[in-house]
Amino acid sequence: MREMKVIGVGAGNPDHVTIQAVKALNQVDVFFVLDKGEVKQQLVDVRSEILREHAGEREYRVVFGQDPERDRRSDAYVESVDDWRRRRADVCADLIAAELQDGQVGAFLVWGDPSLYDSTLAILDDILARGELTFEIEVIPGISSVSALAARHRIGLNQVGRPVQITTGRRLAKSWPDQVDDVVVMLDAQTAFTEHTDQKADIYWGAYLGTPDEMLIAGPLAEVAEEIVERRAEARRRKGWIMDTYLMRRVPTELPKDL
Repeated sequence: MREMKVIGVGAGNPDHVTIQAVKALNQVDVFFVLDKGEVKQQLVDVRSEILREHAGEREYRVVFGQDPERDRRSDAYVESVDDWRRRRADVCADLIAAELQDGQVGAFLVWGDPSLYDSTLAILDDILARGELTFEIEVIPGISSVSALAARHRIGLNQVGRPVQITTGRRLAKSWPDQVDDVVVMLDAQTAFTEHTDQKADIYWGAYLGTPDEMLIAGPLAEVAEEIVERRAEARRRKGWIMDTYLMRRVPTELPKDL
């Protein structure tokens, strides 16, 4: 039986790799990497650095597949993501079938944590559902960009007795979540926080967390929103890509009655 490990490797710093992940890395025969092209070569380079530092001098192979392009202009967002995942599953299934022998261990190194807005587990489930390949799956949790953001700003994610919600920029652009004062936002390509500068809220923003290019800005949303927009745009022009997340926090509309 083949085995696939889905290993969370943190937000970009090789020191984010946990001891559990290091042990898992040293059990792998074949590492699978989806190449996102020259613009995002740094994402591949970080994975290579993690392997050099933590996978030891044992023999293993690194196999690359071409990550299919995703239609980001479609109004049918869910359908376009489903289509993209299916095409990714096609690539991964071919790689696993060709490169991973019975009794061997393969792995995908997942940026951040596999549990949070990552498609790897869904892709592997898709491959298994097709019935052409069989393998066991083990998931190794990692340090997410959300954890890294809170640590770098030296804050907790929630206020006393209050909930916190993790959402996307697409949903935040429509409205601030009901009955939630602390909102963590990921996958925000359109700077949706600018739609809420009328709120009495603070923002804690971070980009390229855990890497030498890390950027941090915090302050009242109405005062720092423009600075974040400008620095984000400049960084994207310079590097060709950006990965960022942020927490928006407003004063609770009503204090908890029971803690």
